[in-house]
Amino acid sequence: MEKATRKKLARVAREKALTPLHGYINGQASNLEPIIQFFPTWSLKEADGLWCAAFVYYCCVEAGFDFPYRPKECVTCHLAGCVAWEEFAIGDRRIEYHKATEAFVPEAGDIVLYDRVFNGQEHDHMGIVLQKRQDTILAAEGNVQNVSGLIERPLDGHIRAYIRIPDGYCYEGGHHANR
Repeated sequence: MEKATRKKLARVAREKALTPLHGYINGQASNLEPIIQFFPTWSLKEADGLWCAAFVYYCCVEAGFDFPYRPKECVTCHLAGCVAWEEFAIGDRRIEYHKATEAFVPEAGDIVLYDRVFNGQEHDHMGIVLQKRQDTILAAEGNVQNVSGLIERPLDGHIRAYIRIPDGYCYEGGHHANR
């Protein structure tokens, strides 16, 4: 099996974002089954309009990264919640966590956490960086008006942090992806 890399994650995220995946919109049924299958306590109806973090997890699994949907580092909730990604990154020393205020240059395949983008609260949205531009990033995101897509966002106060999962990362050496 091909080693999981951030480059592969960016490629997968672009492809999945352009599918597009969507919740219940314009009278169409949700096509989020591939995403929510990893979260056994969640239904399509519960995920509707709340799936940006689950999209990131789905892309990570599809890119070959191996970690459970609720690592032990996640205290608040499972990885369908933005705050859980921050807990996971801070709690596992192998994962890089960089506050937006740090001198860190995001690269393709890094995960970006936002504040006050979706519902005006901290940890309210996230995506996967595809490209850093001069004053913006291009990100693959789930749940932008309940649809996935490529979004260009300014490098401003709405960016909370970046998470960099190392190439080849495997959670405690065992297979944990819930397929």
